[in-house]
Amino acid sequence: MRVLVVEDDFDLSGALMRLLTRRGFLATHCGDATSALQALQQSAFELVVLDLGLPGMDGLQLLQRLRDRGHRMPVLVLTARGGVGDRVAGLNIGADDYMGKPFDPDELEARLRALARRAGFQDEPHCGDLRMDRAAGAFYADEQALELTPREGALLTALMEQPGRAVTKARLAALVFGADAPEQPDAVEVVVHRLRKKLAATRVEIATLRGLGYLVKERRAAD
Repeated sequence: MRVLVVEDDFDLSGALMRLLTRRGFLATHCGDATSALQALQQSAFELVVLDLGLPGMDGLQLLQRLRDRGHRMPVLVLTARGGVGDRVAGLNIGADDYMGKPFDPDELEARLRALARRAGFQDEPHCGDLRMDRAAGAFYADEQALELTPREGALLTALMEQPGRAVTKARLAALVFGADAPEQPDAVEVVVHRLRKKLAATRVEIATLRGLGYLVKERRAAD
């Protein structure tokens, strides 16, 4: 899912880009309205994350320009200007959602994916022959449904959100076991072991990166 981040704060834009990339988005950054308009002319984006306090043309003016030019992709306004007047103005011009700074990363991701779903974007992570149906919470290998336990499904979901990128064991434990996360260090390993057996017939494998965690990747033909 391609996301255009329009933010002039260097530190915040860097943090946003890292966050979105880690969570499976294809993010592009622009620091002002002019470069954002150029980027939208050159490439297609499914979502825009827009700051209001931009140099030169501010965020509200940019949003108005986008809508006047017929751009209909969802726009999430992310700004420190959290007054009611700013929110009303942004929504009236055509913003689809509004978040204040500071923000919670998980909430930002959830809102972006919700906007994409409402816009009809089919956000289905895939790796090799494995596909995740996010809406149904199901996994398919060559369109054959995999029978997974809730914990196996939670672990595979975390890995499929960012194929090829490692997810730490601590994060997996929190996602799989929640508040009941066991203290035994091998608890996640047990779920990974069971899941590997169920993926053995697919073109996907779970790799261990020592000191980093686990990642899901396409199995090489020689494996």
